[in-house]
Parts: sequence; C-alpha cells; structure tokens
Amino acid sequence: MWRALSTAATIENVTPVPANGSHGEGPSNPPYPVNPTNLPPLCAVTIKVDQSTAASSRFGLFLPDELPVTKRLLVVGNGGFSGGINGLDMAAGPHHRMAALSTDTGHNSTAIDTSWAKSDAEKKELWGWRAMHGSVALGKDIIRWYYKQPDDEKLWTYYSGCSTGGRQGLRELQEFPDSFDGALIGAPAWWTGRLNPFLMQVGLYNLPAKNSNPSHMPLEKLSLLVDEVTRQCDGADGVMDGIVSSPDKCEFELGMLVCSEFGTNISECLTVEQAETARKVYEGWVSEEGELLYPGLTLSSEDQWWILLGAEEPSPFGLGYIRHLLLEEDGKEFVWAGLTAIGKDIVDRAQRLDPGRSSATQYDISDFQEREGKVILYHGLADGLVPEKGSWWYYNKTIDTFGGDLGGVRVFLGYFQVPGMGHCFSRPDCTPNAPWNIGGAFQPGILGSDIWSVPGFEDAENDALKGLARPYSADVCSAAR
Repeated sequence: MWRALSTAATIENVTPVPANGSHGEGPSNPPYPVNPTNLPPLCAVTIKVDQSTAASSRFGLFLPDELPVTKRLLVVGNGGFSGGINGLDMAAGPHHRMAALSTDTGHNSTAIDTSWAKSDAEKKELWGWRAMHGSVALGKDIIRWYYKQPDDEKLWTYYSGCSTGGRQGLRELQEFPDSFDGALIGAPAWWTGRLNPFLMQVGLYNLPAKNSNPSHMPLEKLSLLVDEVTRQCDGADGVMDGIVSSPDKCEFELGMLVCSEFGTNISECLTVEQAETARKVYEGWVSEEGELLYPGLTLSSEDQWWILLGAEEPSPFGLGYIRHLLLEEDGKEFVWAGLTAIGKDIVDRAQRLDPGRSSATQYDISDFQEREGKVILYHGLADGLVPEKGSWWYYNKTIDTFGGDLGGVRVFLGYFQVPGMGHCFSRPDCTPNAPWNIGGAFQPGILGSDIWSVPGFEDAENDALKGLARPYSADVCSAAR
C-alpha cells in the first residue's frame, strides 16, 4: 500500500475484520466512541498525513474483501466541530458493496469543542475543507492500488453527510467537482459565517436565564409550543396524523398561548415577553437595517429548541465559533454576558474572514453538473438546530444562479423536506415518531451499531444512498423516489 502514499503520509494501522466483526477507536474517538458491528469482511486502514511540522490529519478506510467489477467509494462527513473518524457512517459503504472513507478533520474533539482552533489558522482550514479534500484524493489512489484498478477505469465516488457533514460535501463538490459523482446532503450548515453567529443570537434571545428576565422561556414551557403547533398545524396538509407536514401552510396564532390577565396559571401559558422570544426564533435574525441575516426555525421544530435555548450561556456551536474561530486573533476572550444582540462588526468580520474557508457559498456548480453529478439535498422540518429554511435559501440561490431554471436544476439537484425529522435524525421514542430514516448520515447508527440502512427496507426506493448510487432516470428527483 505504501506505493500509493505520498511522502507526507504514513500507515498508522491495518486491521483485518472478519465477517460480522467490529472495528473502531472506541473511547479514544470522542465524537464517535461507538464502533460499528456486524461488518462484512474487510481490511480497516488508518492513514496519518503530516500537513506541516505543527499539524496533521488522519483518515480511515474500510476496504471490503470483495467489490463488484464496477468499483465504488463512499465518503462520509462529520458533525459540528468534531474531530474523529466516523466509523458508524462508514459502515454503510461495505454493506452497499463500496469502500468507505472518513477524515478526522485534523484534530481530536467532540462536536461542541472549539478549543483546538484557538490561534491555529491551519487547523481551521483542515476542519473547513483541506482534510476532506486531501483525504478524498489520497484515498482514491489507495483504493485504485489496493484493488489493482486501471487508471482509465472509473472509480465511482459518492458522499453522505449531514449538518457540518452536509457543508463539507457541498464545499467539496463546489470547488472540486471531480471529487464526487453523487452526494447525499442533509441539513447542511453551509453558510458558516452566518449560521453560527445566528445560533449565538438565538441563545441571546432567551438569556440571561433568570427569573428576573421576563423574556426568558424556561425549558418546561417548550412543551406548550410543541402541543399548540401540532394542534394548529397538523391538519394543514389535509391529514391529521400527529405530524406537521406543511408548516408553510399553517397560519399559526402564537397569541393563543399568551396568558390572560386574570386568574391564569402562568406555568400553562406564555407571558407576552416569552411569546415575543418565540416569535423572534421563528422570524429569524434580522439586522437593524431590516436585512434578513439568517432565517428562523420552522414550525414543528420546538421539541429541539432546548439545544439553543436551554443553557446558562449561548450554544457552543455559536459561542465557540465566535470565541475560537472568529475573534481569538484579537488576543482577548470574547465575553457574551450583557449582550442582547450580535453586533454588525461580528457579522461583517465573519463574512470577510470566513475562518477556515469553510462556507459553501459557490452556487454555480455547473462544472459538477456537466460531469453528470447528482445531489439529493434533504432537511427535516422538525430541525431545531439548523433552520430548514436555510436549505431552501441555498436551493433558491442555486436556482437563481442557473437563471431561474427550476426544471434544469432538478435534473442534478433535488430538494426534499422530511416531516417529523429533527436535526439529521430523530429517535424512536420521539413525538411524533415520523418515518424519518432514509438511510442518511447518522441515521442508521442512531438505531444501533449494527444498522446500516432502513431496517426491513434496504432498497433504492427507501434508502436514499442506495437510490443515489443506482443508474439515473430523467432527473435526480426520480432517483430519490
């Protein structure tokens, strides 16, 4: 295998995995401590690439003992700010008769830890795009060598990622259209410089978390919103099934939850100030000049609002980004206490610097289209972390870039809203228990370490990854059905 490696790369580990075996790094891999089980027979390889004297990245490969004549590779993404090899998502590859690859993005951390980025521009770039791109390029060389594939024979390469993983996939295919033939992109955190400050701003709407703050909505009141949104909006699609499928058609009256003036148990209603906090979360982040900086969360996402509204300080996805990726060069700690709004200086700085060049904002993907590449973009309507409306924004910006030709765009880029799906996935014990598993990133693994598809429906009609990798009909939307 060393013949396929660059001089900066070394083999860290090679492990033969038997049929029904397991492989991974366990607790030493903080974001992905659960190892996949029930794997097909394969060779697991870990490669370390020295990026400089001060930084390196690692990636893992699953190389099945047997692949069909047509060789295929599945590349999977990461989540949040995590640094680790995503073995659970890699496991889908061998089961789909593909090799699989995952990068650690150049560091080792949980999804909410940003301390690795402090004063380290190179690690920011590795997380932003370089580790992914370098791993894909070198991984393809290794796979060609391992399976003795001729240079003139195509290695079909597919991608699956959600959240940060969605951003990674879009970022890669925008700048390097030869990397992938198809991409399954879920809930992409595509505009880092706007989304992450927005996540900070949403937290500020509900802070400080003190009884003396009339705008603070305690977590126990979120259930009031969940129930009322379901009551008012469930039937907007014409079907009463406990699932809000058409939030855009619902004329939600937030005032129905506001406490009356006399004799009201305030634990069973919202104060005027708390209702205003909820309104801001729905409305989105608007500048003093009236510009929409980032759209708000969708009706039916309330069950996950605790992620952004439930702590004593703003979400680490926003605060950590501003503190360690955006402002740390100033040499002083960013202090949020006392803030009620993110200033224009932070908005402008994030737009200007785009730390790590992480944002996926190149909407002209005509080079990818000309290669007959396909993208299935999906987003859960119950996502309480990354607004579903943001994916609509990205989709419409892409359509505008292609001259408003919706029919032409649908040939290579289809967008699908998934009712009842939270951020990337839901859980079996969630309410509502909607059919959210489409074989996307993080989804099979949340059901068990031995799950790799949609249990009982491991076919191209129900597993979006399998649908993406099959021969296409007229457009990508047909492939996803």
